[in-house]
Amino acid sequence: MRLPPGTQQPRRRRQLDWELITCGVRGHALVGTDAVEFRPQDAIVAREHDGVRWHRCLRCDAWLALPAPPAPTRPHPPDRAEIHVPLRGRPLRDRIVLRLIAIDRAFHFLILSLLGVGALAFEADRAGLRAPFYRVLTDIQGGMAGGPVQNTGHVGILRDLDKLFSLRSGTLEEIGIALLSYGLLEAVEAVGLWFGKRWAEYLTFLATTILLPLEIYELIHGATVLKVVGFIINLAVVIYLLFAKRLFGLRGGEAAEKAKRSRELGWEAVQRATPAGSGSPGSAGSPGSPGSPGSPGSAGSPGSPGPPGSPRPPGPPGESVMTR
Repeated sequence: MRLPPGTQQPRRRRQLDWELITCGVRGHALVGTDAVEFRPQDAIVAREHDGVRWHRCLRCDAWLALPAPPAPTRPHPPDRAEIHVPLRGRPLRDRIVLRLIAIDRAFHFLILSLLGVGALAFEADRAGLRAPFYRVLTDIQGGMAGGPVQNTGHVGILRDLDKLFSLRSGTLEEIGIALLSYGLLEAVEAVGLWFGKRWAEYLTFLATTILLPLEIYELIHGATVLKVVGFIINLAVVIYLLFAKRLFGLRGGEAAEKAKRSRELGWEAVQRATPAGSGSPGSAGSPGSPGSPGSPGSAGSPGSPGPPGSPRPPGPPGESVMTR
């Protein structure tokens, strides 16, 4: 069972706080910044203590002291049914990781598409490019070595270009089509992962796993920094999708994944992260009890700027939570 924020024992192994990272980039998700006053039922998200208005971020659970709005637009904060609770916990982590994988796949799509188009363009005008290529090669060899052009013994890019001109007709066209087809597959993966589709997770896992043996072969016969980095990334993607996303029924499968996500979505997750007794004024930990576990700035609300009236360190500006 996950303990309320601020009550967990410190961990030796550092973990990324996805909520704080997201709030640092997008700003805090606050409610009631445009309200005239707060009601008792608003205490879980906003409260006033000693004339200071405190607002709770629904993503990272930090409490921020903000001034009263100069021109409020509503009498009180919206009801819970009107508030969209942002992603937090595991669902937020999964969205960020899946979108990072989607960006990687979009980069693959761009590179493969360029290579595919280049191969088709080269095949379409190979006869016209052959003469200029060997003329330039002759000039280079004549100027540097003083001898006639040699078609064998080239190294590096010259050897690769020489192989291109030596391929049978139609081979480059097949390669170009294969590159464009695989690039399209990467694009489909990127779109599906960006929107968190389950089918995209399976598609990405299968497409990446199939190519791992080929990557291992390439590393054995000629390892480079880019090949090693690419292999590590793809291996990490496969492991993450298989275990963290519970593919193919692993660790309870999709049913366990949905049950885990449902526990960390919506008001249930917010309520579970709220210290006991802080949900309504007048109880232990209410705004009227300075220093109590539920008051803003107390140990019960980590990330808060401190006790009411103390200086508040600078932080990202708050964003108002969208209401339906």
